[in-house]
Formats: sequence, structure tokens, C-alpha cells
Amino acid sequence: MKRLSLLLLLLLSPAYAQEKPLAQSPPEDEVKDLLPSQKEFLNLPEEQRKEFAKSFGEAARYFQQKRIFETLDALDKAEKIFASSAELLNLRGSCFVEMRAFEKASAAFDKALEINPTNSSIRFNVAEVLFVTKQWQKSHDLFQQVLKEIPDNKASLSRLVEFKIMLCKKKLGLDDEVTILAEKYDYLDDSPYYYYAQAALAYEEKDLLKAEEWLARASRIFQNPNIIAPWQDTLVEYGYIKSFYGDDSSPVE
Repeated sequence: MKRLSLLLLLLLSPAYAQEKPLAQSPPEDEVKDLLPSQKEFLNLPEEQRKEFAKSFGEAARYFQQKRIFETLDALDKAEKIFASSAELLNLRGSCFVEMRAFEKASAAFDKALEINPTNSSIRFNVAEVLFVTKQWQKSHDLFQQVLKEIPDNKASLSRLVEFKIMLCKKKLGLDDEVTILAEKYDYLDDSPYYYYAQAALAYEEKDLLKAEEWLARASRIFQNPNIIAPWQDTLVEYGYIKSFYGDDSSPVE
């Protein structure tokens, strides 16, 4: 599913960046700042750390190519070496989201958060599952927290999270706040936010033609499909656009 193109930015960038550090011990003064699971990993023999990094790197690349079953196979190999990896569980959960196995995805993300409770990538994925399964209040609250954690240089991600928050507010009946958020950015913004916010308002008014016009404008301005995909898929997840899969997003308890 294309909506994961954004999750890939969150998930795979640190994965590739960590492949070398995983295989090599960091300076001694940095070890004290590591999580218990990371210290546990460093206690493994160097050869095992390298094998883990290799298998996890393969899994990340397979996932980027949408080769989900091969991703899971590579993760199984990595897990046999070291199972207490938040990154591994995060990637496994993302595979389950791709397969629309939301209960399994939630279980994997929960385990990942037990290992690394402050990881913004994992928390984003949890909020995304809550959004897809229409748990609007929980999704709204968690996205609000994640928004505060996004670095200033990730404005495109911040905009998407704000858009999802706006849609959650609509389901929660917070119409005044929806109106404020819909007008927060204009056409000069470097993201599709303005156009998709206006399209969402048009969908709410049952003006499908106007909504499609706003989406067409966004596509003309942002011609890279990787930029548009997460926004388009958000409309599908929300229910404005019919899903290829149908309405199979039952809540995950």
C-alpha cells in the first residue's frame, strides 16, 4: 500500500544509518546513553552483530520494494540472532500493516515500544494503525504527541500529521478546530496540505466535483507521486475515497 511510503522515510532512514554502528561497538563514552536492549546487543560477538545487520538491512530493502514475505523471512533470520530489537519489531509491524493484519501489527508495535518507549517512528506507526482502524480519539491524541517530537527539518511529515489530526477532529465533532486547521497553511506552502484540507472540506459538503478539482490541483503542483501518495492514501483510510480492499479496518483492541 502506497501510504507506507511515508513510513519508509521514518523507518528505513535510521535502519540504514544504523547498519554500520550495529556491527561495530560505539565509543565507550556513548555506551552509557544506550538503551538496555542496545547494550545487550553490543554484548554479542562481533560476527553475530554483523550477521544481524546484514539480515536487517536486507529486510529493510525488501520492504522498500514491497516484497513483504521476503522481508519477513529476512526478519526471521535476524530475530534468531537478536530478538530484542525495537527496529526489527517496528519493521515487522509495518509488514503486518501492509498485509492489513492490524492486530498483529499492533502487537509488534507494542513490543517495540516496550523496548524503546520514546521512539517517534514506532509511535507514529501506532497512531497510524489507530487511524486506519478508526479509533479517532486515540489516534488524535497520539498524533498530537508525535507532532511535538518531529524535527523542524521534517516539515512535510509535520504537515501530514497535522492533516490526520484535522481529520480526527472532524470525526470527533470539533468543527471549529477543523476550520482553523484547514486554513492554517495556504497555496504557498511546500506541502500538499492546503489542497488536501480543502478537498476534505469539499468531501464533507458532498461536493465531489470540487473535491476532485482540489486534488487535481495538488497533483499538477506536486508531480512526484511519492509526495502525493501518503496524502491520497490518508483520504482512502479516512473513507473519503473508496478503498481497493473495502471496509476491512475493524478496530484493534
